[in-house]
Amino acid sequence: MTQVTVKQLAETVGTPVDRLLQQMQEAGLKHSSADAAVTDAQKQTLLAHLKSSHGEKLEEPRKITLQRKTTTTIKVAGSKTVSVEVRKKRTYVKRSPDELEAEQAKEQENQRLAEEAARMNAQEEARRRADEDAKRKAEDDAKRKADDEAKRKAEEELVKQQAAAAVADRDSKKAKEAPAPVRTEREFTAKVERVNRREEDRGERKPAQHRPQPKGPSRGRADDEEFGGRRGGRRGGKKKPNKHGFQAATGPIVREVSVGETITVSELAAQMAIKAAEVIKYFFKQGTMVTINQVLDQDTAQIIIEEFGHKVKLVNENALEDQLAESLKYEGELANRAPVVTVMGHVDHGKTSLLDYIRRAKVAAGEAGGITQHIGAYHVETDRGMVTFLDTPGHAAFTAMRARGAKATDIVILVVAADDGVMPQTQEAVQHARAAGVPLVVAVNKIDKEGADPDRIKNDLSALEVIPEAWGGDTMFVHVSAKTGEGIDELLEAVLLQAEVLELAAATDAPGRGLVVESRLDKGRGPVATVLVQNGTLRQGDIVLAGVNYGRVRAMNDENGKPIKEAGPSIPVEILGLDGTPDAGDEISVVTDEKKAREIALFRQGKFREVKLARQQSAKLENMFSNMGQDEKKTLNIVLKSDVRGSLEALQGALADLGNDEVQVKVIGGGVGGITESDANLALASNAVLFGFNVRADAGARKIVETEGLDMRYYNVIYDIIEDVKKALTGMLGSDLREQILGIAEVRDVFRSPKFGAVAGCMVVEGHVHRNRPIRVLRDDVVVFEGELESLRRFKDDVAEVRSGMECGIAVKSYNDVKVGDKIEVFEKVAVARSL
Repeated sequence: MTQVTVKQLAETVGTPVDRLLQQMQEAGLKHSSADAAVTDAQKQTLLAHLKSSHGEKLEEPRKITLQRKTTTTIKVAGSKTVSVEVRKKRTYVKRSPDELEAEQAKEQENQRLAEEAARMNAQEEARRRADEDAKRKAEDDAKRKADDEAKRKAEEELVKQQAAAAVADRDSKKAKEAPAPVRTEREFTAKVERVNRREEDRGERKPAQHRPQPKGPSRGRADDEEFGGRRGGRRGGKKKPNKHGFQAATGPIVREVSVGETITVSELAAQMAIKAAEVIKYFFKQGTMVTINQVLDQDTAQIIIEEFGHKVKLVNENALEDQLAESLKYEGELANRAPVVTVMGHVDHGKTSLLDYIRRAKVAAGEAGGITQHIGAYHVETDRGMVTFLDTPGHAAFTAMRARGAKATDIVILVVAADDGVMPQTQEAVQHARAAGVPLVVAVNKIDKEGADPDRIKNDLSALEVIPEAWGGDTMFVHVSAKTGEGIDELLEAVLLQAEVLELAAATDAPGRGLVVESRLDKGRGPVATVLVQNGTLRQGDIVLAGVNYGRVRAMNDENGKPIKEAGPSIPVEILGLDGTPDAGDEISVVTDEKKAREIALFRQGKFREVKLARQQSAKLENMFSNMGQDEKKTLNIVLKSDVRGSLEALQGALADLGNDEVQVKVIGGGVGGITESDANLALASNAVLFGFNVRADAGARKIVETEGLDMRYYNVIYDIIEDVKKALTGMLGSDLREQILGIAEVRDVFRSPKFGAVAGCMVVEGHVHRNRPIRVLRDDVVVFEGELESLRRFKDDVAEVRSGMECGIAVKSYNDVKVGDKIEVFEKVAVARSL
């Protein structure tokens, strides 16, 4: 509450102090000195008394006027300055309760009228749609009846034409049968004797049988031709009968068509003895466009064969693989094997330091002769047993292996810094481990550092559904320090305890089998592969088959570069002798016959392209509904990346509400920032669709998307994502607008222009940059502006487009915050028809 003295109030109102004290005493206030304090309430009391003494009624002030005056100086030509004074006045009026009540009543009435109008519009729209549906249904019924009638008439006309052609054919055959000239029985007998005599002269007599002839006229010319004819007899050769060698088919020919897992349109047409155009025409009638080299699956080919009236013979094209599986018998007495552990976590959280301390040596240290120790995996011996570590570069390689159907890891150690907390890559590691179904052991590192807060780590991970055992969950948390070694023994004990729960076992006396961790082409040694043996024993000299490669193991080295002769389960080794570099995650097996290994390797190389095409088709969003013929619930997997956390959470919540009893949406991975190679690998491993909301993919992710044929889509409106997912789930995919990237220009320098403002000096790195196309400005693969170009120049000339590899100047309309390193993306929207 503001207080002033009587003296200050008298100076403010411009009256003597004595006069003011007298007036205050008349108003009932007990103030007798100039230093007495006066409150706001006492001021109001004094004001009411003064107004009542003058015959005025005291009313609460309802209007207040605020005045503001600003003075600015503008510099004009000629070094002159002009002062500009701007005066602003704003009046605020306080409305009475009656006015407020009247205004609220008016707003309620307007809202009621708007709701009534909306309801009537909705009823009218529903009525209009019902009329359109009824009209469309009537038109479809009429069209279907007309098509059926035309088809029936065509069939009747075809039957008439076939009948007429059969009658004409029969008449032409009768007309061609002319009476044959006759000969006497004596002439026929002489003919037979001449033929026999000629064959005796050649030493290969085959007496001609003299068939009894009826008396009277002898046989005709047709019988004479059967023995070669008169002229043919003199030449000593046998003349074939002058007749065609086939008969007209009396009915359709039913063929047996062999179909494997896949077959092309041309191969299918050749086996059915028809032209490929007939098969393509059949697909066109069904509303599907195919080419002559289109690969068809077994079910589609079976339907087409039955439609053309032929029989189907299903062939197992994987007979070689089945024989290999039968020959590889991994029988033997099972024994406990060491667990295989992968260490994951955020950058600079201490993964490498933790591994170094466990191994007691730096992984980057090398030995004499240039043989590096780092082969991607190593094992350590502890008091309770052996543990094998996969030293992979984070979850990217972990998921890349799982994308090929491999499961090399038994347990994942998640390293989280106690002073930093859960970071984006920590969340991604949890997502990848959960998608692979691998148990987690959390190592809270840097516990000795000042500011460490392990409880905060537990809270953050609990939000990701990683619940500690102390809180009733199933995840073990171990506090460690890679610097001092605190908690390392407890961490290894937790890993071995988890391995005991998993009951890991393998046979040691069986042929070796395992996975390729990584491979490279070494100068001087050829293809080198790092192999993790999972079952059996791998020995030097064994013939191995690794994916599409094979060879004999010429040499084996352990993680320290020392040669060894054999390796058992859970032992990582480096082998030499393969004919190429297999992919990470390929299964490696020991076979007995090198010829068999070569045959299977060549067969897999031939099947590689077909398998790749099949995976591309199954991963397409448009084919998701066509695969929903089974009774079990189908899931649409999505990997979602957004520019901000709020958009990500909103999209995850909206997509989680979609679906019904037959289909559902599952966001298996999400995060903030551009689409990375790790996201593409996760989508490939989980058969998911990549969605980018106001973000773009980097070069590594785009390469995987193009190579593997993943379905990746960019959006900038949330409702577009929800609408597309709804269409995918319901199967009603129609034509829509897709964005096609025309070109990308990288900003190398920024200049200032008095006409355009900021002008970006750019180098076109991809495609073509067009002036009359919409553009986006990307900063760290995140969209910061969307608009259009104001100017596109080459040197001093305005141009319509600039090709890749050329420099240009770009001015973006209504945007002056272009910086060096930004990318200007030029795109266009094209209509693309989707098919089920």
